[in-house]
Formats: sequence, structure tokens, C-alpha cells
Amino acid sequence: MKFQGVLFFPVTPFAADGSLDEERLARHIENGVAAGAGGVFVACGTGEFHALTPDEIERATRVAVETTAGRVPVLAAAGGPPPVARDHAARVERAGADGILLLPPYLVTAPQRGLVRYVEEVTAATDLPVIFYQRGTARLTETTAAEIAALPKVVGLKDGIGDIERMHRIVRAVRAVPGGADFQFFNGLPTAEMTAPAYQGIGVDLYSSAVFAFAPEIALAFHQALARGDHEVVTTLLDEFYGPLVELRDEVPGYAVALVKAGVTLRGLDVGGVRAPLLDLTPEHLARLAKLIDHGLEAVRA
Repeated sequence: MKFQGVLFFPVTPFAADGSLDEERLARHIENGVAAGAGGVFVACGTGEFHALTPDEIERATRVAVETTAGRVPVLAAAGGPPPVARDHAARVERAGADGILLLPPYLVTAPQRGLVRYVEEVTAATDLPVIFYQRGTARLTETTAAEIAALPKVVGLKDGIGDIERMHRIVRAVRAVPGGADFQFFNGLPTAEMTAPAYQGIGVDLYSSAVFAFAPEIALAFHQALARGDHEVVTTLLDEFYGPLVELRDEVPGYAVALVKAGVTLRGLDVGGVRAPLLDLTPEHLARLAKLIDHGLEAVRA
């Protein structure tokens, strides 16, 4: 399972009564695949994994599998306490996913050997390939990363910490292991385009694009410019769109998700609000987001 292009992390639409809206999720995913997504990661961070029931994760995965119909790989999240993560893994496999994004253990600081044990126990519950998400309290040394990368079902590592030196050491350590040349690394920081040039410099070209969920035109223009080394376009989009977006994102905790969801609705598909403990955008912030999207679209159409 090899990825290319922009990776799409859809939001999870909710109906007026707060329930999972499968029909709008299918439309959202279809729009993303039609726009050129290189893969669909459903019910993950942008999809409010933290607020979904195991049944909703399974249903969302099935919707994604049926909608994509094999056109691009579909991965779904598993994570939290080991028994829960194993249940997630079994559910998304049953729903037909191509792989799993394994989130860290819940609210616990573990020794390095414990993190390896966690991945071993969850991967034992599925036959699917797994990408491990390093973030929060799951901070790997290069030795541990190489050990996890050597596990039979682990095919990738996604970084949500942002320590470039640590990540560079991890990349070098994994690449030095026999078979490590095919291992895949992902930049999983919020608004990953802001750090994509830095990650590219250490050999990490893949990244998750939350912006693709509501403005694929901007996300694709940035990705293509980065790939061809067009520093002028990259700098323009970082200065005029991504930078201001991050400033807005950082004004309220949880806006990394709420902004994306609001953006999807602003672009014509009402996907509802976010679940607690997150909050939806204030009217002022929504107006700023709308202007920012318009400006970003003008920039890529110029």
C-alpha cells in the first residue's frame, strides 16, 4: 500500500439530531476523491475520532469503502485502551478498509518498550497494514521506531510531534534496517503544509492535508508547487493563506477540527457542527474563514 499525492482526511458529518449522517459523508468523500485525493483516512483526527462510538467508526469506514469503490486506499483509525483499539481494528477490517491509522494509547505516559507492546497487541487483532501515529505521549526514540517499523504489519509512521531533529533520526534509523527503504513516513501536524517544506528536507514527502477537505484547489496547488520546487507559489500560499489560517486556528483550542468542518459547510456541503468538547466557530471567526478561503482561491486561480 503505497501513497502518492494529497491525503484526504474527511470530516464526519452530523445530522441535526447529532447522529452520523452517512449520506453527507458519502458525498463529502466522493467530492474529495473526484478532486484527486491520493487516499482517504476516515474517522481519524479531522473526523473527530475522539468523539465517535466504535459503531460509528465502523459505519463511517463502510461508507468510505463503498464510496471510493477501490479507486484509492481507505484507512480508518483505531486507538485508545488496548481492548478498545483491538475492537476498532477488527471493526474497520470487517468494514473493508485497506489499512489502519493507529493512534496512541489513551492518557498515559509509557516506556518505550510499552509502546512497542501496544503496537504488537493491536496489530495482532487484524490482518490489515498499520500506520502508527506518533503524537501526544507516544514519543518514540529512533531505536523504538526501528523496532516498531520492523513489525510485520506496520508499514508507516505518522509524526504529530514536530520535532524535526528527532524525526530525522527516526527516518535514518528505519531506513538503515533491511527492508526499511519501503517504509512510509507522514507529516501529521495540524495544517501540515506549514511544515511540509521542512519535512521534505528530511525525506518525508507525504502529509495529511486538512485543507483538502474544504479547499482541494488550494491544497493541490500547494502540493504540486512543492513537488516541482516552485518556491514562489509555495511562499505565496504560506504567507497569504496557510499562515493566516494557522493564526485563526490557534485562537481557540480545537479549531484544528472546527475550522475544517466550517470550511466544508462554507463550500456548499452542510456537515453540521463539532461534538463536545470542541466548539463551533464564532460568527466573527466564521466570517474571517470565509474571507480567507476566498483569498486563497483567488491566489491559486491567478
